[in-house]
Amino acid sequence: METWFYEVVRIDGDYAHLKRTDVVSDELKLVARALLPEEIMEGTKLKYELLQYEII
Repeated sequence: METWFYEVVRIDGDYAHLKRTDVVSDELKLVARALLPEEIMEGTKLKYELLQYEII
């Protein structure tokens, strides 16, 4: 299973906009906040592995 790294760019209600930090990309991924750790805020670094997001 692969591992991806993200940064929370913006929180918009029940969704967060994530940007990949392990590859060069301008695309943002829209993720429901229910799938993310409760403690996130803009600028939080995340690791996605085994279908789970974890703060790093």
